[in-house]
Amino acid sequence: MTPSVHTLASQPLPAFMPSPGSPDYLLVGAAIFLIAFVLGIGHLYLRLHALPDQIAHKNKKMQYEIVCVLGLLAMFTHVHAFWIAGLLLAMIDIPDFSGPLGRMADALERIAANLRNRTLGRENSDARNRVTAIPRSPALLESERQSDSAAP
Repeated sequence: MTPSVHTLASQPLPAFMPSPGSPDYLLVGAAIFLIAFVLGIGHLYLRLHALPDQIAHKNKKMQYEIVCVLGLLAMFTHVHAFWIAGLLLAMIDIPDFSGPLGRMADALERIAANLRNRTLGRENSDARNRVTAIPRSPALLESERQSDSAAP
């Protein structure tokens, strides 16, 4: 049976019009394009959303975890201020206070150890001259020094 064309249809029919019983290639192409477009836009959205995380990770920032949490909060709550805060935090270099403070603490420990060693060295030399090495008050030590200087 030959398919008949309606009498009011324009002649000739456009190329995208399928004949009865054949697949509609325009519909299939449009469906594939729509799926690819939605997946592409989703990929672009997620790449843009992960931009602060990538910036912070690339530069090995200290605040990387905070930036990641702000990105997740922005994604799940749709509050764009979190994403902007994460982007700004990823771009800003927060100074490393732990390094200089650690070096200062090490230096103070060495100074204290040197003072302790000098003090212990004097106490050991004083302890050899004394019978007992019991700690004494400054007033008692002063009186002992005066009595030692008075003795011939």
